[in-house]
Amino acid sequence: SNPGRISAPGRPPAMSAAQLLRHSRKLRSLRNSVDCERTSLARYFSTGSGSSAVKENGVEKRIGGARFSQYKQPGKELETFKVSLGGANGSSTCRRMLINRVPSAVTGLNGSLSCGRVASARSFSSSADLPPHQEIGMPSLSPTMTEGNIAKWIKKEGDKVSPGEVLCEVETDKATVEMECMEEGYLAKIVQGDGAKEIKVGEVICVTVEEGDIEKFKDYKPSAADAPAAPSESKATPEPAAPKVEEKVPAKAPEPKAPKAEKASRSGDRIFASPLARKLAEDNNVQLSSVKGTGPDGRILKADIEDYLAKGGKSEAFAASGLDYTDIPNAQIRKVTANRLLASKQTIPHYYLTVDTRVDKLIKLRGELNPLQEASGGKKISINDLVIKAAALALRKVPECNSSWMNDFIRQYHNVNINVAVQTEHGLFVPVVRDADKKGLGTIGEEVKQLAQRARDNSLKPQDYEGGTFTVSNLGGPFGIKQFCAIINPPQSAILAIGSAEKRVIPGSADGQYEFGSYMSVTMSCDHRVIDGAIGAEFLKAFKGYIENPTTMLL
Repeated sequence: SNPGRISAPGRPPAMSAAQLLRHSRKLRSLRNSVDCERTSLARYFSTGSGSSAVKENGVEKRIGGARFSQYKQPGKELETFKVSLGGANGSSTCRRMLINRVPSAVTGLNGSLSCGRVASARSFSSSADLPPHQEIGMPSLSPTMTEGNIAKWIKKEGDKVSPGEVLCEVETDKATVEMECMEEGYLAKIVQGDGAKEIKVGEVICVTVEEGDIEKFKDYKPSAADAPAAPSESKATPEPAAPKVEEKVPAKAPEPKAPKAEKASRSGDRIFASPLARKLAEDNNVQLSSVKGTGPDGRILKADIEDYLAKGGKSEAFAASGLDYTDIPNAQIRKVTANRLLASKQTIPHYYLTVDTRVDKLIKLRGELNPLQEASGGKKISINDLVIKAAALALRKVPECNSSWMNDFIRQYHNVNINVAVQTEHGLFVPVVRDADKKGLGTIGEEVKQLAQRARDNSLKPQDYEGGTFTVSNLGGPFGIKQFCAIINPPQSAILAIGSAEKRVIPGSADGQYEFGSYMSVTMSCDHRVIDGAIGAEFLKAFKGYIENPTTMLL
């Protein structure tokens, strides 16, 4: 017998949750769906509308019907999953710990409970001071998104919201995306207002209620006591790893000693200098902060002041101080673009291949096709559309260039999805034309124009720019750039840089005769881990063949 289990006299011994699961017909189907180690099940009653709570690590979260207790294991992180309840209005989302033997998806609770991972942290509050409500967290709207900005709120506090209606516009690392409401209710409190920056994924941005009591949330602020709030838990999980990072820093630090000396000489806004150096600097109105010390631990010596005066007493700091300037805050997409391009140049071994292609026949074919396009109600075909088609067909002929480096292997794609670089006032976008090798020139031209317009309107959706396998960047037609080298867009292994067409004098068919020809410079940036030089040259040979004999693209 279990000494910790107490039963009343004359009654059968109390049954554990495990026994209930084994013997109860009603809960028999639940046993398979909730296969969690050390998990107990108990009935929970509430004055709310049939709500109940999920309890994790001592914190309750209401989802309706039963209380689950789970135990955290060290080193495991939190995940979120969405729970749809057949007998409740809409759906809610709760969190769970990653436990060995906890299934990633839960099904089978009389067909009414289904779970799947979602990015936003949403849950019912069990606070006694506030009515039942939901905290909605910053969702993860792209695979690489770790934080986002609130561009603007479409709904205002007190507005009624319905499933499918847009709550706000979120600026992700790729574009501005509309965030839709999943349940019916009222927007009780906007926690992160218009223009809020660098909101971590899962951090509470607003609160909704099913009905009334909106005034009670006037001064509402998320706190550590609110278990559903993602920041408190997501920040709590990395803490064990933090000391490890700090322990590694001293091991890496002792490389150059000069920079350490400079830091030491200016630590705490205090500058170390000899008395003679201070006296000489004071007599000549020299700020010690503008002088680099060469003494022990970066100490400023008399000789340093004399050298500074001998050079005219000018420094970069003083030269810059007289300039007028404006600090322009970086949009989220510019930050991400900067980080990705920096990582590309630092981690990808670039090399470049350039070829000149004669485009007289290409221009002639475009002139013949555009009247047909206009007659059929279509839009004109541009040189860039023909370039995209030629690149797609060349990739189909040389599939080694349609690949990505995956460390342990090279992934070769069967789809030819061409990203097209589009510069806008919001930053650089690269929307994708999917299966460009299988589409006609008119279809490609139509898609490129639509995607470019969405990019300029900052209304691209994730499916408009994700999944590309190769990129084309054209600075020739719009800007007249003769030739340039583009940076590879990871995880792709190549990018094609298109320059402008120019007329050149070339030898004619007969001796002593000359003629004019239009030539376009094309430079391919390649990842040498994936594309060897000969493979890159083979691609450019195929590309040049399609450009110089464009009718072959129609075969």
